[in-house]
Amino acid sequence: MGEKDSETAPIWGKTQQRESNTHPMDLESPSLSGQQNRSQNQSRGSYEERGRGVKEFRSWYSWLIPCFVIANVVVFVITMYVNNCPKKSGDCFAGFLGRFSFQSTRENPLLGPSSLTLQTMGGLDVKKVVKGDEGWRLLSCNWLHGGVVHLLVNMLTLLFIGIRMEREFGFIRIGLLYLISGFGGSILSALFLRSNISVGASGAVFGLLGGMLSEIFINWTIYSNKVVTIITLVLIVAVNLGLGVLPGVDNFAHIGGFATGFLLGFVLLIRPHYGWINQRTAPGSKPHKYKMYQAVLWTVSLLILLAWFISGLISLFNNVDGNKHCSWCHYLSCVPTSKWSCNREPATCTTSQLGNQLSITCMRNGKSASYILPNPSNSRINSLCVQLCR
Repeated sequence: MGEKDSETAPIWGKTQQRESNTHPMDLESPSLSGQQNRSQNQSRGSYEERGRGVKEFRSWYSWLIPCFVIANVVVFVITMYVNNCPKKSGDCFAGFLGRFSFQSTRENPLLGPSSLTLQTMGGLDVKKVVKGDEGWRLLSCNWLHGGVVHLLVNMLTLLFIGIRMEREFGFIRIGLLYLISGFGGSILSALFLRSNISVGASGAVFGLLGGMLSEIFINWTIYSNKVVTIITLVLIVAVNLGLGVLPGVDNFAHIGGFATGFLLGFVLLIRPHYGWINQRTAPGSKPHKYKMYQAVLWTVSLLILLAWFISGLISLFNNVDGNKHCSWCHYLSCVPTSKWSCNREPATCTTSQLGNQLSITCMRNGKSASYILPNPSNSRINSLCVQLCR
């Protein structure tokens, strides 16, 4: 009788208190009297004190997410070192960077390496995964980026979302959420994008967004401002997935990462309800640590996750093409318009060398060009082929 329940806003919101037979009242509302403020602040402090010994409610120092960002940047620098555009291609952008200069913007508008370099460094190549037994590419591709623009967008988003989540839930749970979501995104991408090299941490970042959303549902009773937060998150995800239908974007990695993170959030980010926290040290019978709906969501999500990973990996390593079983799914990653094409076939060319003259013909569009290049490298030929086929 008269017991108070504490509510908190998801991750970034304000803490609220509510008492039986009264309406919720914002602790920071200027309309509260001094006595009400003191009473509610004491009550909030009481709940913080009671939850202090519960690991699910402790505050953490964020260090893993910054380490992930540093690792991604270091890998990109190494990739550009290996790319060595001046030596292997010749046609470079920002040549003053020397060995670290970018491929021509006609070949890579994101200011980055060649597709051949990304493949060498561990980009997601389905043929190599299935026929070359290189399953490690499902993980390594999440640490590679197509260019500076790609890297900046992903890392800024990761810092903004990831640091807040790590402070709230700790490095173990958020680290697992990030890594497993990236892996789930890679599986879906490999099932539907069969011919392109796919790279980027976008799937893992979308997994964090998915985890943020499911965490609100699994811990529904302890949060306030739930509807506003859910609408905001859904709009953010919808806009980003909408941008994913543009050509050159691997939206399947986004969708797979988000779905994996959403399910994983129910499993990793579950918290005890406040009724258990308030009474855990009291004598006599105590309520269950988790409510029934939490246990149901946890169990169902775990089973769906296991089924998805098992079926996805079996399908992938049996060389199943998802597009043959879903005729419309390719529209989830690219919608063709009069302004662009969704042809994702890799650039393939025929070449002939006569003295110092190299002749190249693109098999995709039939365009031909000749270049004065004595003994061109494979990387240089590949770069010219990509530009010709655009």
